Amino acid sequence: MGTSTIAGVVRATCSAIWMRLKASVLPHPTRQQWLDIAQGFLERAQFPNCIGALDGKHIRVKKPPNSGSQYYNYKQFFSVVLLALADTNYRFIIVDIGSYGSTADARIFRASRMGRWLQSNQLDVPQSANLPGSTGPPAPYVVVGDEGFALSSQLMRPFPRRGLDAKRRTFNYRLSRARRFVECAFGILTHKWRVFLSPIQLVPQNVNVVIKACVVLHNYVRTYEATPDEDAQVESLPSGSDTIQLGRSGLAGLRVRELYADYFLSPIGSFPSHQ
Repeated sequence: MGTSTIAGVVRATCSAIWMRLKASVLPHPTRQQWLDIAQGFLERAQFPNCIGALDGKHIRVKKPPNSGSQYYNYKQFFSVVLLALADTNYRFIIVDIGSYGSTADARIFRASRMGRWLQSNQLDVPQSANLPGSTGPPAPYVVVGDEGFALSSQLMRPFPRRGLDAKRRTFNYRLSRARRFVECAFGILTHKWRVFLSPIQLVPQNVNVVIKACVVLHNYVRTYEATPDEDAQVESLPSGSDTIQLGRSGLAGLRVRELYADYFLSPIGSFPSHQ
């Protein structure tokens, strides 16, 4: 078969996989599902009121014709970005696929439907709730990300690394425990679907279709076929995530981060293995 015929078969097959599986393994989360996700982060990362770990992964592609530097990323290869929110079962909750490799994570997030939905409260996220054992101010449900994202009342990122006191070091540690789930999810995706181990030799539109198919297949495997033995090996996988640049901090986000940081250092919010 000719190259164009093969490309057409790949595109049609991947599109069919996406359409068939998306509703069952990548559904729009309900409020109860958000609460279940938050319970997972509380139990497995000791980070309460967390509804997902957010990060971006650069998917290598061949240089698209006449694209200039749009797809050329800071790591000096051509890519499109898979931006994903993941839970503690290493499943993707919401994804944004196909942004130019030259675009920063924070900018992709702001422009994505995921970011717009979160900022405008269109995701049916639960209302703010007290942190476990606390009688202090209710804390909003948040997603966690790295330094590449802008701090806001819905998105927590680490404190800057210079001059950290005990409170800030503790917060950064707890956030990193929660954020590792999206890094591991990318690692699983890359090693299970080996098309990601070398540049994908397709035009960007078809690359996006391949990524979509792999995302829903990943969630299907994680939902129905993952085993405890496989999960025990997950955290040894190399991170598949990428940090691009620093985002800006919002005043509301600073207040929420301080609320969490104070809680993590308090007797009711402390985590014994970090003492």
